[in-house]
Amino acid sequence: MKAFTYERVKTPQAAAAAVMRQPDAKFIAGGTNLLDLMKLQIEEPTHLVDVNGLGLDRVEPNGDGGLRIGALVRNTDLAADPTVRRDYGVLSRALLAGASGQLRNKATTAGNLLQRTRCPYFYDTNMPCNKRKPGSGCAAIGGVSRQLAVIGGSEACIATHPSDMAVAMRVLDATVETVKADGSRRQIPIADFYRLPQQTPHIETAIEQGELITAVTLPRPIGGKHIYRKVRDRASYAFALVSVAAVVQPDGSGRVALGGVAPQPWRVEAAEAELARGSKPAAQALFAGAKPTHDNAFKLTLAERTIAAAWAQAKERT
Repeated sequence: MKAFTYERVKTPQAAAAAVMRQPDAKFIAGGTNLLDLMKLQIEEPTHLVDVNGLGLDRVEPNGDGGLRIGALVRNTDLAADPTVRRDYGVLSRALLAGASGQLRNKATTAGNLLQRTRCPYFYDTNMPCNKRKPGSGCAAIGGVSRQLAVIGGSEACIATHPSDMAVAMRVLDATVETVKADGSRRQIPIADFYRLPQQTPHIETAIEQGELITAVTLPRPIGGKHIYRKVRDRASYAFALVSVAAVVQPDGSGRVALGGVAPQPWRVEAAEAELARGSKPAAQALFAGAKPTHDNAFKLTLAERTIAAAWAQAKERT
C-alpha cells in the first residue's frame, strides 16, 4: 500500500470540498472495498477523507410516505431495521445474502452502491484491464468468462456489478441523494446512477469528483411479496452467478431486477409486462440483445429458472 494523507471533516459539504481539492482523493467510511484495492495498488489515492463522523447513519421516514436511508447506515443495521423488514423485505433479504456478518457490520449504504464493477482480471495487475488502465485492453474477453456479463457489456469490458443491495434498490426505484463542494445537491434515480461500460468502463456511475452520497430514499411501499434469490458457486460469501430481486403482486404481475448478469443491476421495465405470462417470455424480453460467451451462456437459462422459482416462492407464501 502506498503512502497517503488523511483527514476528518465535520460536514458533508466540507467532505466534498476536501475531495474536490485533490483529484486523487477518495472518501472512506467502512473501507471494505477501497482498502482491499489499495493493498493491491489498484486504487492509489493520495488523500483519504474520513466521512464516518457526519451523522449520516439514520433510517427515518421521509415526507412522501417512503424511507430515507443515511449514506453511513451499516448493512447490518439496515437489514435489521423493522420498517425495512416489514415494507421493503427484498432489500433486507438482499443485504443478508450479500456478504459475511463481519463485512456487513462495516459496510455502508453508500459504499455498497459504489463497489467497483470488477472481474478476476481487474484484480490481476499483470493482465490488461480497461478499468485499471483505459485503453489497455480487456483480458476477460477471450479469457475465462463464466462469471461475467451476458448483457450490457461492450468490447471494452464485460465485468459484472457485485452488489446485492443495489439490485434490490433498483427494483424498489430508489433515489440517490448527493452534495457537491459548492453545496448544491442532486437526486439521482437509481435507474440513472450506473453507467454501462461502452468505451469508458472506468467511469462506472454518475457521481462526479468531489460529490458525496448523503442518503438513499425509497418511495412509499408497493406491497406484494418480496423475494431475493441468489444463485452462486458456494453457499456463502460469493458473488452471484444470477440473482433475482422480485416484488410479486397477487395477480402474478410484479417487478424484477437481476444481478450477476450485467455491469449494473439489470432491470427492463418494459419486460415486466410479460411476467404474468411466465418466466420464459419475461426472460426473453429481459435479455433481448444479450451477447453471452461460450462460458456463460448458461446464465440465460439459469436466470429464467430463477425468476420462475421466485414467482413460485411468492405463490407459496401467499
